[in-house]
Amino acid sequence: MARHIEMFDWVRIDHFRGLAAYWSIPAHCDTAIEGRWVEAPGAALLTTLSEASGGSLPIIAEDLGVITEDVTALRKAFGMPGMLILHFAFDSDDDNPYLPANHHADAVVYTGTHDNDTTLGWWQSLDSKAQEHVYDVLEQQLDLSRAEPMPMALIRAAMASAAQMAIIPMADWLGCDSRGRINTPGTPTGNWTWQFGRADMSAELSKRIRTLVTELQRDPS
Repeated sequence: MARHIEMFDWVRIDHFRGLAAYWSIPAHCDTAIEGRWVEAPGAALLTTLSEASGGSLPIIAEDLGVITEDVTALRKAFGMPGMLILHFAFDSDDDNPYLPANHHADAVVYTGTHDNDTTLGWWQSLDSKAQEHVYDVLEQQLDLSRAEPMPMALIRAAMASAAQMAIIPMADWLGCDSRGRINTPGTPTGNWTWQFGRADMSAELSKRIRTLVTELQRDPS
């Protein structure tokens, strides 16, 4: 972990809920059905990491899915932001935590993660009614223009979020369709092969990113 913190600005712990409790399965079982939840020593582990790093833990907690109160309490006790995924926001539930109107500073917002399709691929998978609903939400909650095409509309939504940090996959900046997807969970082949090249980092793209970062006050300086 010390090496990761040295190399990267932030480190994400996937399946963070396993630091609060994990599903224990007897070794003789053929399936996970007979397992049980067991309390994990997450607080002790994170305390040790915090002390070793001088009291600061630049860690993002992957808290997606069904998250219980003990998981949230552990995350907050160590000052770790959770995650918000915009691809999950548009199910017509006003209480959906991923809706832009429900975002908060104690989180990091993503258009999508490595386990999601690219934003353009996701968009192309929606029918016209669902696409219309996405723009309805973006217009009503963030005052975004319907003239903004995908994936830039969702990138702008992420950058305009109340979340303390916005992370945009490179494939979204490049406007890649599903061929730019990194990983499809549950599939054994074809994953983690997508790459972008040096030529993809054009002056035009750099200017577009810089302009949006400045416009929406995401500049850390």
